[in-house]
Amino acid sequence: MRNSPFLLLLLALPGLSFSADTGLRPGLWHMRASSSLLALAEQIPPQQMQGLSDLARQYGFTVPKIRNGEAESDVCITPEMAAQPIPPSFYNTESGCEARNAVRNGDNFTADIICNGADVQGQGRAEASLQSPESFSGVTTFKGLVRGVPVDDRAQTSGRWMAASCQPAAR
Repeated sequence: MRNSPFLLLLLALPGLSFSADTGLRPGLWHMRASSSLLALAEQIPPQQMQGLSDLARQYGFTVPKIRNGEAESDVCITPEMAAQPIPPSFYNTESGCEARNAVRNGDNFTADIICNGADVQGQGRAEASLQSPESFSGVTTFKGLVRGVPVDDRAQTSGRWMAASCQPAAR
């Protein structure tokens, strides 16, 4: 899996999906992330992409739909998740990554990302701003190694509330 550095961003997406303060509205959210690594995803052969999907599943993540350098997914944010000041998925350390120094200041959230796992080593930063209870935007940076391959990337992220119910929304 030579192109697996792109997996790092995919593993980070669930954490980004909760990057907002407690004013975040519970329900179904549509999340987007774009980066130069995601732009390469469409060049990955289908069999190799399946391998990446299988690897992500081992860490408890689903690879989102990727098109034109952008990953999209729908995420259910429960009332309990929305009420937490620190994104709950940052506590999941199966990938070897964790958030440190997580701080919420009003509608802004920041956290350092530290990775010391077998597949991912390095550090980065996640920053997000809640524009309203129904939308946020942010940036995540990461520099390190993923399966021995150097990664230095920046991802733009955003989310918008779709519905109070977590049933998939028709678009």
